[in-house]
Amino acid sequence: MYDIDITVTVDAVGKWQATGRHAGALDTTQREGWDFLMEMDPHFSIVFPGEDRGGITVRVVEAEDGTLTLMEAPDWDGSVSVTFDLT
Repeated sequence: MYDIDITVTVDAVGKWQATGRHAGALDTTQREGWDFLMEMDPHFSIVFPGEDRGGITVRVVEAEDGTLTLMEAPDWDGSVSVTFDLT
């Protein structure tokens, strides 16, 4: 789990866009974990305070400056193929 501060805007046809940042600076271990998850699969489930664990599936893109762009991923089927090199 990572706390993200996000700003959501909705256009005239109801499509939303969101940008954000980590709520707090990530320590070394958290950064390594975040980078690992992003490399493995950049799809996450957003859960808003007070809601159950369902949430919205989004694809996250992180810019060089740490800004996160969140895009709804309704077509994501929840599967991913990952290859690890553990040498």
